[in-house]
Amino acid sequence: MQTLNIYDELKSNSYPGRGIIIGKSADGRSAVTAYFIMGRSVNSRNRVFTETDDGIRTEAADPSKLSDPHLIIYSPVRVLGNKTIVTNGDQTDTIYELMDKQQTFEQSLRTREYEDDAPNYTPRISGIMHVENGSYNYAMSILKSADGNPDSVERFTFTYSTPVSGYGHFIHTYMGDGNPLPSFEGEPKKIEIPNDMDEFADKLWEALNEDNKVSLFVRYIDIATGNYTSKIINKYSK
Repeated sequence: MQTLNIYDELKSNSYPGRGIIIGKSADGRSAVTAYFIMGRSVNSRNRVFTETDDGIRTEAADPSKLSDPHLIIYSPVRVLGNKTIVTNGDQTDTIYELMDKQQTFEQSLRTREYEDDAPNYTPRISGIMHVENGSYNYAMSILKSADGNPDSVERFTFTYSTPVSGYGHFIHTYMGDGNPLPSFEGEPKKIEIPNDMDEFADKLWEALNEDNKVSLFVRYIDIATGNYTSKIINKYSK
């Protein structure tokens, strides 16, 4: 698969929507994830990421401007033991709760489908990272309509059992701007992952469209110890 420059990829798309990156740092020491949100409306732009005990949550930057919390207020990142869950919606909680009951990532997502936001039918994108005893693997998923047909749900899971140092995968909700918004197509895109978290976060943020970007979260997990460091960048203040 061709390796894409993630920064050029973001710069070339004014509205990729929400995006998940998962991979492994070039030095092989860190399991890496990034998640960003964008918005076109006042309601969807009126958000910030805030830290929680086990991850992050979206909140209204200005509660007085929040007109509809549906689909925009949720926990994008939660940690369940040695697993880190990253998604673009409240399916984070579904995965957390069902995996806690010994169901698999894929089984958990069989209970969900694309978002109920006709005519876009925004895909639900999800990722799971498993770091344990110096080993690391991850998987990514997309639940989408069949070319905008709400009568057909398509489910795809991509598993990366032996990640290669310096590389990762990028999946996002939209191929670009439009009305309706065109859903992501194909498998996650292969990209390069650097060693430095701050450098990665800053370059990702810079590459996102200035008008539409809202928030970015980046986390580097030490594969040997499970300890992690994170960075949040919010365009709007709470």
